[in-house]
Amino acid sequence: MSSKQKNNPLHGVTLERVVTRLEEHYRWDGLAQRIDINCFKSDPSIKSSLTFLRKTQWARDKVERLYIATFEKQSPWEKW
Repeated sequence: MSSKQKNNPLHGVTLERVVTRLEEHYRWDGLAQRIDINCFKSDPSIKSSLTFLRKTQWARDKVERLYIATFEKQSPWEKW
């Protein structure tokens, strides 16, 4: 493991897992309120969100920051 990845909370977490956990936690309406992008507002789905986020780095950065802010402080014993 490189020292660069040692402190990366997203290391080993797929984008699909990030979007799925956020959707389960906030639901689509809550995600759309927190991050104003159409893939969360207009006929949202995991698949369409992944397609958009893989092509749009600024939106992916926002989603990843929300994921870290939401889940980073949780107990390490919590089951994912």
